[in-house]
Amino acid sequence: MILSRIPVFAVLVASAIAAEQPARNETTVVLQDHEVTNLGIETAQAEETSFESTVFALGEIEHICENHSVLSSRVPGRVIEVGIHEGELVKNGEVVARIESLQPGDPPPVIELKAPANGLVTRSEVHLGAPVEPGKELMEILDLSQVWAVARVPQQHASILAEGLTAKIHVPALGKEEQVATFLRLGSKADGATGTVDAVFQLPNPGNKLRPGMRAELSLVSSKRDGVLSVPRVAVQGDRANRFVFIKDYELTNAFVRVPVVAGSMDGERVEITKGLLPGDEVVTNGAYSLSFAGKGSASLKEALDAAHGHPHKEDGSDMSKEEAASLAGGGDARGHAHAANSPLTLFLAITCGVLFMLLLASPFVLRGRAKA
Repeated sequence: MILSRIPVFAVLVASAIAAEQPARNETTVVLQDHEVTNLGIETAQAEETSFESTVFALGEIEHICENHSVLSSRVPGRVIEVGIHEGELVKNGEVVARIESLQPGDPPPVIELKAPANGLVTRSEVHLGAPVEPGKELMEILDLSQVWAVARVPQQHASILAEGLTAKIHVPALGKEEQVATFLRLGSKADGATGTVDAVFQLPNPGNKLRPGMRAELSLVSSKRDGVLSVPRVAVQGDRANRFVFIKDYELTNAFVRVPVVAGSMDGERVEITKGLLPGDEVVTNGAYSLSFAGKGSASLKEALDAAHGHPHKEDGSDMSKEEAASLAGGGDARGHAHAANSPLTLFLAITCGVLFMLLLASPFVLRGRAKA
């Protein structure tokens, strides 16, 4: 009975050994001041925030249909004066050109052409001396004080397109600026070739910075939760099976600790962390990728700990026992023996071997007792 349990006990021992945490020097990168500067190391706190689950979509800026105006003339003639040109802003009622009518007269009558609305002149056929024909479009004017951002949403995510849906809109042409807009309506039809459906968002355009045709990146906010621990996306390294971050060491300068984490949902800028971090941990953002290849760093963890604590440490970052420190101070060669004798793993293995030995000694007596019974 006892002998049959020995292999199971051995498996438990092996599992306990495998679960031992890695030494501090295996997970800590210690750098010099100039290396931190060269890598551009920056940190941000892990914090509990309102976390938004998002769906990413590409799109572009378009003008609002009812804000599209054209200029034409009711009488034939030729252009004798141009006041507004393509690319310029115009106000409703402002004279944009004058034409000399073909009607008889001495001098011939002059007709003023006025802008039918406020906006930006996006196309103009009005040129000095050019002939003018009735009904011909001479100028196109777009009121861009409000524009549409049309997102091409994958059809499998179309169910989130409902009243009240918001989107964070980033237009690369305008830098890092971001706007929030509310869902207006669906597009007129779906695109079978790309498997997308258009979602229209209306947003203000102060200064007319947004122009039709500009590329837009939209993060559609599908849900929102409060009190979620998260970090910037750039802080999370590794593949899906092995996510990790670097956090700033709580006591050492220029030291960064590699910490495994479990990542949850992601939004446009942040990643939810469900395990591995605490609020307030300072995670490395800029420079995190470079730290992944820095090994243990160029500085000594032992020396940094010795300076911070005022007493000697082992190479793995753990504290030395009094005997080890005394041996080191005396210059003896017992340091390695003291290390081995006082290692937690060594002590655990010694105790385990002792227990197994006692079980082996006891097994004949147990078997003999069972035989007599």
